Amino acid sequence: MSLLGEIERDPARAQPAYDGVLRFVTAGSVDDGKSTLIGRLLLDSRAILVDQLAAVERASRRRGGDQLDLSLLTDGLEAEREQGITIDVAYRYFATPRRKFIIADCPGHEQYTRNMVTAASTADAAVILVDARKGILPQTRRHLAIAHLLGIRHFLVAVNKMDLVGYDRRVFAAVRAELSAFAAPLAIHNLQFVPISALHGDFVVERSASLPWYEGATLIELLERIHEEDIAAARPLRFPVQLVSRPGAAYEARGYMGRIDSGSVAPGSEVRVLPSGRTSVVTHILAGGRPADVAVAGDAVTLQLRDELDVSRGDMLADPVRTPVLTKAVNALLCWFSVEPLSMTGRYLLKHTTRTVRARVTALRARVDIHALGREPVSGSVALNDIVQASLSLNRPIFCDAYRDDRASGSFILIDELTNQTVAAGLIE
Repeated sequence: MSLLGEIERDPARAQPAYDGVLRFVTAGSVDDGKSTLIGRLLLDSRAILVDQLAAVERASRRRGGDQLDLSLLTDGLEAEREQGITIDVAYRYFATPRRKFIIADCPGHEQYTRNMVTAASTADAAVILVDARKGILPQTRRHLAIAHLLGIRHFLVAVNKMDLVGYDRRVFAAVRAELSAFAAPLAIHNLQFVPISALHGDFVVERSASLPWYEGATLIELLERIHEEDIAAARPLRFPVQLVSRPGAAYEARGYMGRIDSGSVAPGSEVRVLPSGRTSVVTHILAGGRPADVAVAGDAVTLQLRDELDVSRGDMLADPVRTPVLTKAVNALLCWFSVEPLSMTGRYLLKHTTRTVRARVTALRARVDIHALGREPVSGSVALNDIVQASLSLNRPIFCDAYRDDRASGSFILIDELTNQTVAAGLIE
């Protein structure tokens, strides 16, 4: 029975508790079925408009296929359709009765590592696809390791194309054993495995009689159970100020506007203003122009303070005890995005939360070998898709945490000051 049919049969399921938005990335080797999986999620969750579905049906017929080619729902670039691969990161949105999702389909090729980094850096979870016929491939291991390096804590391994191996339980068990053994030395413990067929929809959104030996949850059910936002709300407050609203008809006092990256705040909460170090107390919270009793990580709000302080864009309101580090020297992992090599004399801008400062790279300490997943000395230039450990010097301080502790305040981007191109993403160590 379809998901819609179950809702019609069971009205209690139509209005479950709403669990917010989950961002997840799909990754794996080429032709593991990432785009098809996303197409299946969109189709079975009723996120496809009739005209979109008709266009995909026509394109599938032109390709000579007997079945609907669901990958066309995400492989939007003409170059991707011609090559049959995903090059760019394709973002799509869908919802179930329980929560909303933002999905990112990552390229499978090694030369598009930067796209994987871009998508994974903002994801709460990763769905790693494995072709049941091919088993674990080098790119599967690399994507799992990179996603772990980027701070993702929840991993779902979807063993796809089970229909092509006769839904053999032993194939699924072998993939689970091999990838679990690889993940153990990397301290990746939160791995969950599910056998699926994205083409036929087995255990993606709906259950299937084709896998009678599998008694676990479907992929969508596993995604619905992830609660990363609760972890962010439990961290110390980090509120980068984006705009300052002046007193006027809509506001009785000066307000500081932005998005809470982590932690929570309520009227009466004490906060520390950075870089001045002064403390004050939150008097009012406005969310969408209306008063709010509390604001948590992910909320876009306006905070009003008891005291008149010198606060501007790029400053931060933080937990008064567990403050971030104020520093003009940063050690970080850099993933290089530009076709132009990194220059030790280059003029770069470092954008961190809402603050932008000038930066220069002072040292290259090691290169991350994405094949052996180790560190090696930096020899030659730092080129497109390279990941290196680097030291940077800043002309003004930033207020940061280690990336492993807080992904928002622990990350930044580098911009070439001359071309205004984003050349790297950084993870503060």
